[in-house]
Amino acid sequence: MKYRLLTSLLLVTLGTMSLIACDDNKNTVKAFPSVLKKYEQVTTLEGVVSNNKGPIKTGHVKATDDNGQLIVKTDLENGRFKIDIPANTELPILLIASTDVDSEQWMVAVVDEKISQYQINPATTAIAKAAKTMGGYTRANLVRAAEESVHVPDANKTSTGWRGDPTTQYGGWH
Repeated sequence: MKYRLLTSLLLVTLGTMSLIACDDNKNTVKAFPSVLKKYEQVTTLEGVVSNNKGPIKTGHVKATDDNGQLIVKTDLENGRFKIDIPANTELPILLIASTDVDSEQWMVAVVDEKISQYQINPATTAIAKAAKTMGGYTRANLVRAAEESVHVPDANKTSTGWRGDPTTQYGGWH
Protein backbone atom coordinates (compact mmCIF):
# COMPACT_ATOMS: atom_id res chain seq x y z
CA MET A 1 0.00 0.00 0.00
CA LYS A 2 2.80 2.37 0.92
CA TYR A 3 4.60 1.56 -2.29
CA ARG A 4 1.50 2.15 -4.40
CA LEU A 5 0.93 5.54 -2.78
CA LEU A 6 4.59 6.50 -3.15
CA THR A 7 4.67 5.27 -6.73
CA SER A 8 1.49 7.20 -7.61
CA LEU A 9 2.82 10.35 -5.96
CA LEU A 10 6.15 9.96 -7.75
CA LEU A 11 4.45 9.47 -11.15
CA VAL A 12 2.23 12.53 -10.66
CA THR A 13 5.22 14.63 -9.63
CA LEU A 14 7.35 13.45 -12.57
CA GLY A 15 4.46 13.96 -14.97
CA THR A 16 3.94 17.51 -13.77
CA MET A 17 7.65 18.28 -13.98
CA SER A 18 7.87 16.96 -17.51
CA LEU A 19 4.92 19.09 -18.57
CA ILE A 20 6.58 22.15 -17.11
CA ALA A 21 9.97 21.30 -18.62
CA CYS A 22 8.56 20.61 -22.08
CA ASP A 23 6.65 23.85 -22.43
CA ASP A 24 7.61 25.01 -25.91
CA ASN A 25 5.31 28.02 -25.85
CA LYS A 26 7.76 30.70 -24.86
CA ASN A 27 6.19 33.87 -23.62
CA THR A 28 7.60 36.70 -25.65
CA VAL A 29 6.92 40.33 -25.02
CA LYS A 30 5.83 42.13 -28.14
CA ALA A 31 6.97 45.72 -28.35
CA PHE A 32 4.64 48.29 -29.78
CA PRO A 33 5.84 49.27 -33.21
CA SER A 34 7.13 52.81 -33.24
CA VAL A 35 5.05 55.16 -35.34
CA LEU A 36 7.12 57.23 -37.69
CA LYS A 37 6.20 60.87 -37.29
CA LYS A 38 7.23 63.52 -39.76
CA TYR A 39 6.23 66.90 -41.08
CA GLU A 40 4.12 66.26 -44.18
CA GLN A 41 4.60 69.84 -45.39
CA VAL A 42 6.86 72.78 -44.64
CA THR A 43 6.16 73.74 -41.02
CA THR A 44 7.17 76.91 -39.18
CA LEU A 45 8.30 76.49 -35.59
CA GLU A 46 8.67 79.59 -33.49
CA GLY A 47 9.34 80.65 -29.96
CA VAL A 48 11.59 82.33 -27.42
CA VAL A 49 15.13 81.58 -26.24
CA SER A 50 16.12 82.51 -22.71
CA ASN A 51 18.55 81.65 -19.97
CA ASN A 52 18.19 82.16 -16.22
CA LYS A 53 18.84 85.90 -16.63
CA GLY A 54 16.25 86.63 -19.34
CA PRO A 55 15.80 86.46 -23.11
CA ILE A 56 18.81 85.82 -25.32
CA LYS A 57 18.72 88.78 -27.73
CA THR A 58 21.13 87.58 -30.42
CA GLY A 59 22.33 84.22 -31.61
CA HIS A 60 21.21 81.30 -33.72
CA VAL A 61 18.76 78.42 -33.60
CA LYS A 62 19.48 75.32 -35.60
CA ALA A 63 17.28 72.30 -36.17
CA THR A 64 19.11 68.97 -36.18
CA ASP A 65 18.07 65.36 -36.33
CA ASP A 66 18.69 62.94 -33.48
CA ASN A 67 22.21 62.27 -34.80
CA GLY A 68 23.21 65.94 -34.93
CA GLN A 69 22.83 66.39 -38.70
CA LEU A 70 21.89 69.98 -39.52
CA ILE A 71 18.46 70.41 -41.09
CA VAL A 72 18.10 74.20 -41.12
CA LYS A 73 19.41 77.25 -39.23
CA THR A 74 18.05 80.71 -38.44
CA ASP A 75 19.04 83.82 -36.48
CA LEU A 76 17.46 85.08 -33.28
CA GLU A 77 15.67 88.40 -33.53
CA ASN A 78 15.33 90.10 -30.15
CA GLY A 79 15.10 86.74 -28.35
CA ARG A 80 12.58 85.21 -30.76
CA PHE A 81 13.05 82.68 -33.53
CA LYS A 82 11.08 81.45 -36.51
CA ILE A 83 12.41 78.42 -38.37
CA ASP A 84 10.92 76.59 -41.36
CA ILE A 85 11.24 72.81 -41.15
CA PRO A 86 11.23 71.18 -44.61
CA ALA A 87 8.50 68.75 -45.66
CA ASN A 88 9.16 65.05 -44.93
CA THR A 89 11.46 65.82 -41.99
CA GLU A 90 11.26 62.92 -39.55
CA LEU A 91 10.83 63.47 -35.84
CA PRO A 92 12.35 63.74 -33.33
CA ILE A 93 14.37 66.84 -34.06
CA LEU A 94 16.27 69.14 -31.74
CA LEU A 95 16.08 72.91 -31.73
CA ILE A 96 19.46 74.08 -30.45
CA ALA A 97 20.04 77.73 -29.56
CA SER A 98 23.45 79.35 -29.11
CA THR A 99 25.03 82.77 -28.98
CA ASP A 100 28.03 84.20 -30.77
CA VAL A 101 29.73 85.33 -27.56
CA ASP A 102 29.99 82.08 -25.59
CA SER A 103 29.79 78.34 -26.07
CA GLU A 104 26.65 77.80 -24.01
CA GLN A 105 23.79 76.04 -25.79
CA TRP A 106 20.15 75.39 -24.93
CA MET A 107 17.83 72.93 -26.61
CA VAL A 108 14.36 71.50 -26.80
CA ALA A 109 13.32 68.16 -28.30
CA VAL A 110 10.50 68.23 -30.84
CA VAL A 111 8.49 64.99 -30.94
CA ASP A 112 4.99 66.13 -31.96
CA GLU A 113 4.26 67.41 -35.46
CA LYS A 114 1.20 69.34 -34.23
CA ILE A 115 3.06 71.67 -31.83
CA SER A 116 4.65 74.75 -33.36
CA GLN A 117 5.40 77.03 -30.36
CA TYR A 118 8.54 76.29 -28.32
CA GLN A 119 10.55 77.81 -25.51
CA ILE A 120 14.24 77.02 -25.39
CA ASN A 121 15.82 77.49 -21.96
CA PRO A 122 17.88 75.68 -19.32
CA ALA A 123 14.82 73.70 -18.12
CA THR A 124 14.00 72.37 -21.60
CA THR A 125 17.69 71.55 -22.04
CA ALA A 126 17.74 69.50 -18.82
CA ILE A 127 14.55 67.69 -19.83
CA ALA A 128 15.92 66.84 -23.29
CA LYS A 129 19.21 65.56 -21.86
CA ALA A 130 17.39 63.44 -19.26
CA ALA A 131 15.07 61.98 -21.92
CA LYS A 132 18.08 61.05 -24.06
CA THR A 133 19.61 59.10 -21.15
CA MET A 134 16.26 57.32 -20.62
CA GLY A 135 16.44 55.82 -24.09
CA GLY A 136 15.82 58.62 -26.55
CA TYR A 137 13.61 61.53 -27.47
CA THR A 138 10.15 60.01 -27.16
CA ARG A 139 7.04 61.62 -25.77
CA ALA A 140 7.00 59.17 -22.84
CA ASN A 141 10.64 59.86 -21.97
CA LEU A 142 10.16 63.62 -22.22
CA VAL A 143 7.11 63.52 -19.96
CA ARG A 144 8.92 61.35 -17.43
CA ALA A 145 12.00 63.59 -17.54
CA ALA A 146 9.85 66.69 -17.04
CA GLU A 147 8.00 65.15 -14.11
CA GLU A 148 11.24 64.15 -12.44
CA SER A 149 12.88 67.54 -12.95
CA VAL A 150 10.14 69.61 -11.32
CA HIS A 151 9.83 69.56 -7.54
CA VAL A 152 6.37 70.06 -6.09
CA PRO A 153 5.88 69.30 -2.39
CA ASP A 154 3.16 66.70 -1.77
CA ALA A 155 1.25 69.02 0.56
CA ASN A 156 1.11 71.78 -2.04
CA LYS A 157 -0.28 70.04 -5.13
CA THR A 158 -3.17 71.69 -6.89
CA SER A 159 -4.97 68.55 -8.00
CA THR A 160 -7.73 69.12 -5.42
CA GLY A 161 -8.23 72.73 -6.46
CA TRP A 162 -7.12 75.87 -4.71
CA ARG A 163 -3.97 74.17 -3.48
CA GLY A 164 -5.72 71.55 -1.43
CA ASP A 165 -7.64 72.26 1.77
CA PRO A 166 -7.68 76.07 2.29
CA THR A 167 -8.09 75.64 6.04
CA THR A 168 -4.66 74.03 6.30
CA GLN A 169 -2.84 75.97 3.56
CA TYR A 170 -0.25 78.33 5.06
CA GLY A 171 -1.43 77.69 8.60
CA GLY A 172 -5.21 78.12 8.04
CA TRP A 173 -7.52 80.92 6.91
CA HIS A 174 -5.99 84.35 6.42
